[in-house]
Amino acid sequence: MIAEKALVVFSGGQDSTTCLFWAKQNFSEVQAIAFDYGQRHKIELEAAKSIAEKAGIQLSIFRMDLLGQLTQNALTSQEMEVEETKPENRPPNTLVEGRNMLFLTYAAIFSKARDIHHLVTGVGQADFSGYPDCRNDFILSLNSTLNLSMDYEYTIHTPLMWKDKAAIWQLANELGVLEIVQNETVTCYNGVKGRGCGHCPACMLRNRGLENYLNSRKA
Repeated sequence: MIAEKALVVFSGGQDSTTCLFWAKQNFSEVQAIAFDYGQRHKIELEAAKSIAEKAGIQLSIFRMDLLGQLTQNALTSQEMEVEETKPENRPPNTLVEGRNMLFLTYAAIFSKARDIHHLVTGVGQADFSGYPDCRNDFILSLNSTLNLSMDYEYTIHTPLMWKDKAAIWQLANELGVLEIVQNETVTCYNGVKGRGCGHCPACMLRNRGLENYLNSRKA
């Protein structure tokens, strides 16, 4: 365990919840930060509050609903249907442009005021939906930019960067939180807790990963 403080960017979903408990195991003190950015399903924030409370971690939630006014996407617009399949020539309409960059930037500002040098986020490019702000190159670039812009030494940790969904389920199990992640998180683009709606891209990726992990345990 690192005898330092860490801040987890937390959404109440599978990946960030796994990262929350990973941080608890790896840092002596952990806080979490979440954002109300006008997402169509407030159940995400409710899940985040509940899970953080169970984990004994202080969660701070900040409003950022301007994001939904700047860009149109299916996660902030009630009029736009979630695309069931990924288009060939562009990212899916569930991409919220600039979201991870903004979240990590605000998290860095929050952290500096509290003498926190470690930021933890659940992004990953091994099993992602074509979101450019989940790539390792972006994280490395932003880490350098944050250090320069605030003259402060940050380290952005991405424990899931090279893990597919099956490996993320395995990590949750190793951390002893498989049931919490399975039953209490909200990953579904249609706002259904746990297994979700079963047919949106997030659910299909999540549930296929769980099936692959469980099958690997039987082998």
